[in-house]
Amino acid sequence: MKTRFLIIMLLVLTTVVSAKRKPEVYTEYTYAAKNAGTSVTIQFEKGPEHNHPLFAIWLADENGKYIQTLYVSESIGHGVFNRASRTSGQWLNGEIQRPATLPYWAHQRGIKNEYGTYMPTPRQPVIDAYTGATPGTSFILHVKTEKPLKGKYKILLELNQSWDWNEFWTNDLYPDDKEYKTSSQPALVYETDIDTNKPDKAHTMKPIGHSHYSGADGNLNPDLGTITTALKIAKNITVTLK
Repeated sequence: MKTRFLIIMLLVLTTVVSAKRKPEVYTEYTYAAKNAGTSVTIQFEKGPEHNHPLFAIWLADENGKYIQTLYVSESIGHGVFNRASRTSGQWLNGEIQRPATLPYWAHQRGIKNEYGTYMPTPRQPVIDAYTGATPGTSFILHVKTEKPLKGKYKILLELNQSWDWNEFWTNDLYPDDKEYKTSSQPALVYETDIDTNKPDKAHTMKPIGHSHYSGADGNLNPDLGTITTALKIAKNITVTLK
């Protein structure tokens, strides 16, 4: 009798908790709507460690070769950060290079700037059609490719969040590397395969590795054994074609 009572109480509590749990709220964004290509929708559900990470999302062929950027956080795409300098005693916006932020995307894009690196600058920015303010919460992003898609492709997403140290990626791991200190745990790269013959199917993105900790190269390290909280920045990421 007592066992049955406990089971009933647990069921009641579970029902109450579920009823109080609010559905996730998504902010929607649209980019490159005037393009004549294929419509791609990326739905990003934030995880418990989400705290304003920076993003880049891009299209690649089925072998992983970069085709085009679909979205990148405006500060990266324009090479201008709100907190670029404190010379006046307070944070001021300005041009700055942060190679550790999204290095895999930058190297895949493969466009060198006037400094000989691969990060966009105010003189060589990503066009406005693919840049925007970084979403502060869960989001749904609608974007059109430059050309219609036919066949198999990959969608990749790189994200990075400053100050997310852990027991391995500590503040003093590379004490003389100032770029590492702007990144903490290195940027994570997610990927999924898409097929235009399977429209409306939601393709789940999975983490496939992390970038160089200070952006010194464009290599992808598949070892995620040292990554902890960074894997909880995103709870679920899906891609759908229309």
